[in-house]
Amino acid sequence: MPPPPAGPRPHLDIASASPWHPRALVALAQVAEGFPADPTRLHRAGRDASDLLERARGAVAEELGGRADATTFTSGATEAIHLAIRGTAAADATRPKRIVSCAVEHSAVLAAADAVAATGSHEHVRVGVDADGRIRLDELEEVLADGAVLVNVQHANHEVGTVQPVAEVATLCREADALLHVDAAQTVGRLPVSLERLDADYLSISAAKFGGGRGVGALLTSPRARLQGILTGDERERRRRAGLQNLPGIAAMAEVLATLRPRNPAGEAGSEVTRADAVRRHLRARLAQSVPDLEVHGPQHDSLPHLVACSALYVEGQALVTALDAVGWAVHSGSSCATTSGEPSHVLVAMGALTHGHVRVSFDHRFGTDHADAFVDDLARVVAEQRARLGIEPGT
Repeated sequence: MPPPPAGPRPHLDIASASPWHPRALVALAQVAEGFPADPTRLHRAGRDASDLLERARGAVAEELGGRADATTFTSGATEAIHLAIRGTAAADATRPKRIVSCAVEHSAVLAAADAVAATGSHEHVRVGVDADGRIRLDELEEVLADGAVLVNVQHANHEVGTVQPVAEVATLCREADALLHVDAAQTVGRLPVSLERLDADYLSISAAKFGGGRGVGALLTSPRARLQGILTGDERERRRRAGLQNLPGIAAMAEVLATLRPRNPAGEAGSEVTRADAVRRHLRARLAQSVPDLEVHGPQHDSLPHLVACSALYVEGQALVTALDAVGWAVHSGSSCATTSGEPSHVLVAMGALTHGHVRVSFDHRFGTDHADAFVDDLARVVAEQRARLGIEPGT
């Protein structure tokens, strides 16, 4: 067996926050050092800032298949999600008072819909998934027979990587006259993403997930969408979102999107997707072969190319995170937004999957098959050590 690769271990939690793309850092510094003024002001500095803001808005809209005047900048995907869900519930009085969500949506989606339901204005219905985390279309069709104002279905799952059948979901939404919100935070820069191509009414994204920086995101809307701002206090972002825009961050996000070309990945993004998917398949196979009583989650095909999740029986996930961190591997366990709650992933629960010893690996171009082999060796060792402390033998 070859020796493990030398040097620091690649970071394996980029599904939460991806490293900055070099072009994002350049754009961020240029705009921040240029000290752009408030883009709503009428002096020359304000007009220059407004021009920069609108150029960035046009670039983001073009790369994601939307319209500039229907693109709203936010502080990230969480705010974009809340704006889509709570803003629609507040604005649309013509459709049935029901919001429908896939059971494995990001917790921000479920929390936003639950918050609306808690006011008594709408019902929130969750649709189940199969063992791979894929939405049950027959169940969705049955739910939509009673009508809905909005359906939430992510482009790909943040915990296990499953790509959802968004085209089929969109067809059902059109037949039921329901609006469709797609959370594309995990797919931008990795899979083709376009508001028009997905036939969505709302598309929420986060720059942090594709190297565009922290604290910035966007919500794109279709002509069918009905939206009322949930943050009020000024007239920015066409009254959809109050507060001074993060112009350096917005410029950085736009620059990276122009590089990644999410509508039709090619060049840098396309080649990395192909490479990453080969590493993903290799990692899945090695995990299944090397660690006893381990379940690899999600489908072999139709999955994010950079993410692998598994669970090891008889082991606590946080114990694995700590043990792997001690040897240089940064991985995640549990629900994607939980750090100390100790609750199992709601995604795995909905799938009926093993939740003990859950580990999610998400990687970038720095992680290759040699690293995957080294990681599996370390995981197998720490799993065996954890089980030995409990007096548990493999296969018992």
